[in-house]
Amino acid sequence: MSNLLFTLIQIVDLLTSVLITLIIVQFVIGLLFAFNVINQSNEFMASVYRSINALLEPVLAPIRRVIPSAGTIDFSPLVLIIILQIFTIILTSVARSVV
Repeated sequence: MSNLLFTLIQIVDLLTSVLITLIIVQFVIGLLFAFNVINQSNEFMASVYRSINALLEPVLAPIRRVIPSAGTIDFSPLVLIIILQIFTIILTSVARSVV
């Protein structure tokens, strides 16, 4: 039983890491577009950015509804990263107490 629990925790941790990496990549590409380092007519980067946005929007939209708007700054990715980190810490702690 503990091996199964350990494996499930590793899978959840991996998925959390992938999600956090996607959030950071989305942020960096957005900055590169905003400061015109990469032109938005670059079809490859634009398609990567749209794909990442399509993956993250269902997760970020509920957070955006709860958090008040801060003008042009979107804090929902930061809040999601913090929530995911807290979730991972709690999950790991619970798993250690079970084993």
